[in-house]
Amino acid sequence: MWEKLESNKVKCNLCHFRCVIPQGKSGFCKARINKDGSLYTLLNSFVSSYALDPVEKKPLNHFHPGSMVLSFGTWSCNFRCRGCQNWEISHFFTSEDGIKNRSEIITPSEAVKLAKSYGAQGIAWTYNEPTIWFEYTLETAKLAKKEDLYTIYVTNGSITPEALDVIGPYLDAFRVDIKAFSDEAYRKITPIFDWKKILETTIYAKRKWNMHIEVVTNVIPTINDNLTELRSLAAWIRNELGKKTPWHVTRFFPYLDLSNLPPTPIESLERIREIGLEEGLDFVYTGNITNHPYEDTYCPHCKRRIIKRHGYEIVENYIHNGKCNFCGEDLNIIE
Repeated sequence: MWEKLESNKVKCNLCHFRCVIPQGKSGFCKARINKDGSLYTLLNSFVSSYALDPVEKKPLNHFHPGSMVLSFGTWSCNFRCRGCQNWEISHFFTSEDGIKNRSEIITPSEAVKLAKSYGAQGIAWTYNEPTIWFEYTLETAKLAKKEDLYTIYVTNGSITPEALDVIGPYLDAFRVDIKAFSDEAYRKITPIFDWKKILETTIYAKRKWNMHIEVVTNVIPTINDNLTELRSLAAWIRNELGKKTPWHVTRFFPYLDLSNLPPTPIESLERIREIGLEEGLDFVYTGNITNHPYEDTYCPHCKRRIIKRHGYEIVENYIHNGKCNFCGEDLNIIE
C-alpha cells in the first residue's frame, strides 16, 4: 500500500494522511519507515496488549451479542487524540528494537490459536488504530476466517478505500469512531486530514463490503457536544448507513491533555439519545454509564425491551435470527 516517488521518497497509501516519506524517515504514525526507497513496517508481530473481552465492550451491541472476542493492540497511532485513554501505547514509539523489547511477540497463526484456546468467537484489533498494523491484521484475519472466527476493526475510520479493498473480504465488523461533525470540533480533538473522508470510508465499508457498522461518539463537554452538530451526525447515520445502525453516545472522562474538563453529564447523553431517536434512528445507546437503562436494546416497533444488559453481561435476551421474539421486527442484529 505504497508507491515510489522521486528522490527516493515513498508515499504511504494506508490511511488518509497519505504521508510522503523521505529516505530514512517515518510517517506520522512512526510505525513505517522508508529504507532505501521502500516502505517497511516496524511493528511485525509486536503486541502491546491483548485481552479476552465481551464483544459489547468494543462496544458492539448488534454483532454476536453475548460472545467473547480476543482483542489485540500494538503501538502508536495515526491520530494523537488529546484525551486518549490508551495514550501509553497509542502515543508511544521509540525504535523498532525499543518497541520489540516492550512487546509480546504473537504471530498471526499464534493469535488465532490463542483465540480458539480461549473459546473466543472472534478477533478484534483495538486499543490503537489497527490500520497502522495492516499487514498483521490482514494475515491474521485471513487465518481467522479459515477457523470460522469473526473479525472486527475498532477504528478511527482513517483507512483508505484501496486498503479496505484488500482486507474487506476478511473483515466482518467496522466499529468506527466519528468523533465530531465539524472541522472545529475535530481539530480540538486530534490533528486531522479532511475528516469527511472518515464518513466516505464508513459508507464504503458498508456498501462495498457489507460490513456490520456501529458508530461511537465520545461526547466531550465544550468540544463536540454541540447539539445542532450532533443532530446532523444522527441524520447522516440515518441517511447514509441506515436507521437501524447503532449509534453509541458515550460518556467522556477527563484524561491526558483534557484533564481540565468535567465528565459528560448523564443528562447530556440522554438528550443526545433523544435527538438521535427524533432524527429517525432506531438504536441509540448511552455508554460508559454503569447499569443505565439506555444500555439495553428496545424493539423500535413494539417498544419491548429485548436485550437487558448488566454492564457487559446480557441477562435477558428475546431475539431469534436477528428479530424481535415479540413482534418479529428485524433488529439488524447478527447472531
